[in-house]
Amino acid sequence: MPSTAFPAQLIDRFGRTVDYLRISVTDRCDFRCVYCMAENMTFLPRADILSLEEIETLAKAFVSLGVKKIRITGGEPLVRKGVLGLLQNIAAMDGLKELVITTNGSQLPTLAAPLKAAGVKRLNISLDTLDADKFKAITRTGDLHQVMQGIHAAKAAGFGRIKINAVILKGRNHEEVCGLVQFAIDNGLDISFIEEMPLGVVAQHDRAEAYYSTDAIKADLAQSFNLLPCTDNTGGPSHYYAVAGTATRVGFISPHSHNFCGSCNRVRLTVEGRLLLCLGNEHSVDLKAVLRAHPGNMPVLQQAIVDAMQIKPESHQFNIHEQPVILRYMNMTGG
Repeated sequence: MPSTAFPAQLIDRFGRTVDYLRISVTDRCDFRCVYCMAENMTFLPRADILSLEEIETLAKAFVSLGVKKIRITGGEPLVRKGVLGLLQNIAAMDGLKELVITTNGSQLPTLAAPLKAAGVKRLNISLDTLDADKFKAITRTGDLHQVMQGIHAAKAAGFGRIKINAVILKGRNHEEVCGLVQFAIDNGLDISFIEEMPLGVVAQHDRAEAYYSTDAIKADLAQSFNLLPCTDNTGGPSHYYAVAGTATRVGFISPHSHNFCGSCNRVRLTVEGRLLLCLGNEHSVDLKAVLRAHPGNMPVLQQAIVDAMQIKPESHQFNIHEQPVILRYMNMTGG
């Protein structure tokens, strides 16, 4: 079947256009953030993960079906050996408008400039606290100074619209939201606050007790900043506000308090090659199996992707007050 038989755009059964793919290139990370993974993780054996060549083939298939934005995630994507070459090849694909990365920032002191040269357009950098001791407690292994160096290296490399991602937990870092916004303003950054995703079983905190809503964060920020609604959209789930008198935007990702499923335009590819149709459900298709059973057969792969849109669910079923139905950790999900 020629590729011209396939649709120019992926449309799910609810009429939503899917033009944004998040690709996990590794489940490994040099941090062990308490809301993302267990302290002593067992990582996937090499044979179970996609090769860089397979990831590139899958990216090409999605771009051929109308995907305009690809975000590379992990684990920590920059610990994957050979990732720069993969990024360069994906960035050069005809039809792709934007290649972006989510990173913990640890590798940016040395890799920021090479990432820019490879064709990466934007960076999201995870940063939940400005306190070195808290940072160590949240990440278990991270060094705040190293991440700060990474942010400065990214700015020096010429990246625009660098965004900080902060997961806010009550009693752990909720009192820092104003400080984090001021840090973003002082450094010419954007920032998004994220409600914790209930993925995987965590032992360090009770998710219901640690839950800190978007509305609570907005109320805290209103004491120090004037947030003005804006229509800016980066293609993801953040709902943005402009901070009056500054160039900084504050975004909110609110899976619990302000469900964004109705406009979902995203799917995720795990490093195992599973196409996850929803962050909060297990609806998936094993694209690795398709790829390896039909090597070099792009139409078969494209058809599997088109067919997968018919099982994309209407919404997630997150419940912060119950044990998670989704037992995979965030590092296994792909950011």
